[in-house]
Amino acid sequence: MAALEFVGAPTWAALSGKPVSAQVWDDVHAVPHVKIGQEADLVVVAPATADLMAKAAHGQADDLLTNTLLTARCPVIFAPAMHTEMWEHPATVANVALLRARGVHVMEPGVGRLTGADTGAGRLREPEEVHARALALLERPQEAADRRTQDLAGRRVVVSSGGTREMLDPVRFLGNASSGRQGVELALAAHQRGAHVSLVAAHVEVDLPQVRGIEVVRVSSTAELDDAVRLAATGADAVVMAAAVADFRPADLAQTKIKKSDDGGAPVVSLEPTTDVLAGLVAARAAGELAASTLLVGFAAETGDEHGTVLQHGRAKLTRKGADAIVVNEVGRGRGFGDVPSTATLVERGPDGALSEGTVVGPGPKSAVAHAVWDLVVSRWSPGTT
Repeated sequence: MAALEFVGAPTWAALSGKPVSAQVWDDVHAVPHVKIGQEADLVVVAPATADLMAKAAHGQADDLLTNTLLTARCPVIFAPAMHTEMWEHPATVANVALLRARGVHVMEPGVGRLTGADTGAGRLREPEEVHARALALLERPQEAADRRTQDLAGRRVVVSSGGTREMLDPVRFLGNASSGRQGVELALAAHQRGAHVSLVAAHVEVDLPQVRGIEVVRVSSTAELDDAVRLAATGADAVVMAAAVADFRPADLAQTKIKKSDDGGAPVVSLEPTTDVLAGLVAARAAGELAASTLLVGFAAETGDEHGTVLQHGRAKLTRKGADAIVVNEVGRGRGFGDVPSTATLVERGPDGALSEGTVVGPGPKSAVAHAVWDLVVSRWSPGTT
């Protein structure tokens, strides 16, 4: 009923083309408080308030929605929306854990602007993200069921995110267009599935998670990211390198701002390679500095050229670096970077070194790509369980 304070029943009916039920006592002859749940293929509660989740966790049924939740035997999605303090309150944390243990799919809320001037964790996820999660539950019920069992519980994972910057002088830098959204989605998805997450974040355009279970480490340069990832990877079960790492840096850092010359000429900047973070992790694992069981997943943001397609370049990168898998996506104008639908191809390395043909994910929200990556990771731990 509270939702009708924001949007009235006639508006819901007109937009959906369906009747709107709001009271247990509406159309009593049809027994809606039982029938709706019994006949549903999927129940989506968006927004799901702290009060609603508390009632659902403890089996209360004092309105039509909570009655429906008790009778539903189909997948159920909650998309939480509340202030950060409410989301992080021990009572809400316990209620969410209880719901997930019973098989309810509770999405991690977004991080951003809330009611009034507040910002933080608790923002309702975008409609496209809720829609993608709903489709995943309907189209891949077994995979969805695996997620609801907290398949990353007890695992420690590391995710890198954002674009590194290499300083040219005290003012200017070499960088890239990465927004950091994919890395943040990977961290949120892993946390949702029960993992303890270390998120190493370079420069991002999105709010970083502020939730228990996600440790955020801020870095700037590739060298700083390499140090932070190496440290976090010690004892980790998986490392997913979603950061857009600068491949080159100025060979010499100017100590003062470079000025324009009087004749209008431009300075010549010599570049040198930066540290190859992913290849370094592979070498560290081979040397016993990381556990042999640590899974290493890279990202390849590519553009096709005369030397090969996007996928060919991505597969070559996986072969060159020696990781266990790579996520290949095309980038460029209107593609890949930022808040745009993503299409990615997940390529794995087999025990014999052979590469898989690749699994295409999308187009869809970056949250869908994130879950697909963790599905791949889980399948490597337990072959045949995806």
